Order: sequence, then structure tokens, then C-alpha cells
Amino acid sequence: MRTTNFKRLGTKVSPLPRFVLLIAAEVLLAMIYVGGESPTPVPCSAPEYHEFDFWLGDWDSFDFATSTKNARIRVDLILDGCVIHENYQNTDGHNRESFSIYDASRKVWHQSWVTNRGQLLIIEGNIQDGAMVLRGKDRTAAGEQRNVRGIWKPVEGGVRETAFTSLDGGKTWKPWFDLMLHPHK
Repeated sequence: MRTTNFKRLGTKVSPLPRFVLLIAAEVLLAMIYVGGESPTPVPCSAPEYHEFDFWLGDWDSFDFATSTKNARIRVDLILDGCVIHENYQNTDGHNRESFSIYDASRKVWHQSWVTNRGQLLIIEGNIQDGAMVLRGKDRTAAGEQRNVRGIWKPVEGGVRETAFTSLDGGKTWKPWFDLMLHPHK
């Protein structure tokens, strides 16, 4: 076996122990490096993804003005907690589902809303003064462009959901609906 002469130390050392020591040092450094890495972040765990969590639940929906029950609404997290799914079963058979997600790349909430009557509404926005405010555009049955603004706000005993429409580009707004959501009984 070949040896190396370390004149300064006055000793002769075989290259094999140096090789073993080098490998051990590399393994130790790799373990420290791996242990020092931050864990993989959980998808959709940032606080922004939970701004709309107040809407989650099993709800009975009532017309705010008359207290008449008009729907059963189930709002759940799906897709590993990244998407809010709404299943809205209206008492008149006009049902809808929506899918809401926080788009971190644009820092905006997005909701796609569809119905069993072929309607589609895409609205976007953010939390404003403790309420989720989403805006978008759709078309009336007559084909007119309509601005839509929906507001979800946590209130004592549930969630209040209101919507407004405008046919003049947002100059004037008319109530579309005003609902009070109470936990389902």
C-alpha cells in the first residue's frame, strides 16, 4: 500500500484512511444540508387562501327581506384545501355550483359560477373591510352586458350574501339578491 509522507507532521499516513475520512465528512455535510432544508410548504397554506373560510359550512339560505327559505348551500374545501366548492340547491330547482380559488400569482380571488340552466359567471376580487367582494360581467337573457358585484360578509349567526347588477357600466346599481345564510338545521 502506498503511503504519503507528511514531513511537517513527521508521520506517514496511508491514503485509505484519508479516503474514508473524506467520505465520512461528505456524508456528514450532506446530512446537515438535508436536515437544514426547510420542509416543502403545504399547498394553499398562506393566510390569503383562508380569507374566504368564513363561508365554509352547511347552510340554509333565506331571503333577507322576507325570511323565506330559498336554498340549501353546502360550501366545502376540495382539492387538498386549495378550492372552495359551493353546491347551491334552490327550492325552485334553479341550482348552481361555484368554484373559488385564491390566485397567488395575481393576488386575487377568482370564482367560476355555473348553473343547471346553462349560465356562467366569472367574478374576481378581494377582501375589503372584512367582506369578500367579487366583480365581473355577464350577459342578460336579452344579450345586454351586465356588471355584477357579489359581497359575502360574516355576520352574527351566519353569512350575508348580497349581489348587485348594473346595465350602465357601473354608474348605477340595482339589488339582484340579498340572502342570509344560517347553519343548516
